[in-house]
Amino acid sequence: MSTESDCIFCKIVAGDLPCFKLYEDDRVLSFMDINPYNDGHCLVITKSHCPDLFAADPDDLAAVARATQRIAAAVKQAMSPDGLNILQANGAAAGQTVFHYHCHVFPRRQDDGAPLNWGHTPGDMGRIEQNYEKILAALRS
Repeated sequence: MSTESDCIFCKIVAGDLPCFKLYEDDRVLSFMDINPYNDGHCLVITKSHCPDLFAADPDDLAAVARATQRIAAAVKQAMSPDGLNILQANGAAAGQTVFHYHCHVFPRRQDDGAPLNWGHTPGDMGRIEQNYEKILAALRS
């Protein structure tokens, strides 16, 4: 398992920093977010250090997905939110602040004001098709 000495999540995994641990297995750790937006906000992280989705081991990603489903079900039962987001950011421009792969289990309340939703405005079909072709080509390469 790889670690990085200045990574706060690696320090939590190592037991050097405390957390409100919800779940742990050989690949994943889940704990409460200490900067929650709403009650019940928690995290699911890879135990092995990787900065983002692109560097993560596929088996670790699968383990995070399984644990996230389990944690989300527990949050839904315990907190009775109006809705729930599963959030994962890659890069500072996407809002990532801790560069260790993690998912947020983010309970929502109606009109809670969380700045996560964007307006739905019809796109330009020609531009959408151009982007589709670019992504399709990348998938085939």
